[in-house]
Amino acid sequence: MSGSLTSQAATHPGTVRPRNEDAFVDRPDIGLWAVADGAGGHGAGDVASAAATAALQDLPPGFSAAEMLAQVRLRINAVHADLQRQAAEAGPGRIIATTIVVLLARGGHFACLWAGDSRIYLLRQGSFTRLTRDHSLVQDLVDQGLVAEAEAESHPQANVITRAVGAEGELTLDKTSARLAAGDVFLLCSDGLFKAVPEAEIGAMLAAGHGPDAILEVALANGARDNVTAVVVRAG
Repeated sequence: MSGSLTSQAATHPGTVRPRNEDAFVDRPDIGLWAVADGAGGHGAGDVASAAATAALQDLPPGFSAAEMLAQVRLRINAVHADLQRQAAEAGPGRIIATTIVVLLARGGHFACLWAGDSRIYLLRQGSFTRLTRDHSLVQDLVDQGLVAEAEAESHPQANVITRAVGAEGELTLDKTSARLAAGDVFLLCSDGLFKAVPEAEIGAMLAAGHGPDAILEVALANGARDNVTAVVVRAG
């Protein structure tokens, strides 16, 4: 595949929360995008999401695809350790953590890395699919057949994540990769979006050429109760 990758990003606190604890990276120049959704309360979430995205935001050009992938893992793991240290210093039981989803695109291929329940979707030839699998209590229940997929978003524990940057223990970033195709459209988003707008509607808006601002408008009109972030990447 030849052609350029263009992108747009938007974020909003939503209709309820005064603080936006989401953050994003929009670096089409190096083929890197990310969304982070902070957790921990008391202002800790925005510290965590800002740290994770800042670590990626200043990546310099010039790395090969393999080097870029290694740098992303290295930097996110460093943030993980630093957030754990900050939480330990803040006192017992404190957690300063964030989800992360990262899209890398280079040389006709793409890769997704993630921890938590922020997501990456792909619209290809009219088919809208999720590339990531949530690290969440509800996803585990769905996998075990205890909760139906259709009921997952409204489950009372839908906000409980089982993996995050800064959470206890070692961090493992899941990864998936494939070839890029002309016309591919990627969406990186926090859970505030897909909990406010049905996936089918999001896919239809992307297929119609709408960008993140229009998608966020729908989320807000639907009363988005959480912070909402969307990054749209289109392959020419």
